[in-house]
Amino acid sequence: MSSLVDSLATLVASARAAVAASQSLAELEILSAELLGKKSVLATSQKSLASLTPEERKSAGASVHETRQILESLLADKRTALEGVALAAKLESEALDLGDVVVGSVRLPVQAGSPGIVALTQVALEDVFVGMGFEVADGPEIETDWYNFEALNIPPAHPARGMWDTFYVDLGEPETVLLRTHTSPTQIHLMREAVRNNSLPIHAVMPGRCFRRDTPDARHLAAFHQIEGLVVDEGITFADLAGVIENFTREYFGPDITSRLRPAYFPFTEPSAEFEITCTICRGDGCRTCSHTGWIELGGCGMVDPAVFAAVGIDAERYSGFAFGFGIDRCAQMRHQIADMRALTENDVRFLRRFS
Repeated sequence: MSSLVDSLATLVASARAAVAASQSLAELEILSAELLGKKSVLATSQKSLASLTPEERKSAGASVHETRQILESLLADKRTALEGVALAAKLESEALDLGDVVVGSVRLPVQAGSPGIVALTQVALEDVFVGMGFEVADGPEIETDWYNFEALNIPPAHPARGMWDTFYVDLGEPETVLLRTHTSPTQIHLMREAVRNNSLPIHAVMPGRCFRRDTPDARHLAAFHQIEGLVVDEGITFADLAGVIENFTREYFGPDITSRLRPAYFPFTEPSAEFEITCTICRGDGCRTCSHTGWIELGGCGMVDPAVFAAVGIDAERYSGFAFGFGIDRCAQMRHQIADMRALTENDVRFLRRFS
């Protein structure tokens, strides 16, 4: 019994020295097999327990178990340390020197980057609406069908779903999770939260990226950016909506650019309208960008449909509201007179430098 305990103590002492001396993961794996393998001293000690009396076996077994835990802990700590060293060496060997660029035999310094035109436009739009008393909110880009469609008065198989060419995500039941087709789902999140927290009214704008299976052309992209607005309060009318749209247009595009609202249909607003502004490319004369109409559609707007209020638990008899949404990319195109929106995604350095 005493000889077994002594051998285990000697094993631990020699293992500490051997583990500390290991210089690589390969060496450590060999040492691990020697210390814990089937032919190791520890395995032999465990087999010898059978020759002891029941009382001695209990005490000796505890010593063997404790020794195994000590050895496993030593090996695990060393393995973690060696993996860290190996990772650091790998990262250093694979590191790229991004401080300069080699052009032929000449090393040129890299110029610092800057926010893109869409990001700058989003910030400018947020500033305009914050100045009008709106708060800025955000929402997820991957949504459930309920938030993106059903809560917005667009039930399954409704013909209005054809207005949005949707990218569905392979998650859960078929066609239940998707890349949001508009920023309107964020309205649902805000209204549900306001009902839960009893924090009505709402005055918020919600910028973000959206996705549709659109064919890119002069005015459309498959991945694009929208900014959504929502006001829910007592006594809100369509006149308030028209005033916000006109005030925004003149504040952002300039006093010579005007807006107009044309009757339209959207399932989540009633009445609904399309929001158009004077084409900034041709100043209303007609060009390829505006299809020779003199006007550019920025988005849609209207009074929140009572069915949407019912979906989120807001009393439509007490509260009314309006919503609007339009493209951030389209605003950038109009403000900076970009004839083709595809220029925003082509990464042409000559184009990007205009806004840096």
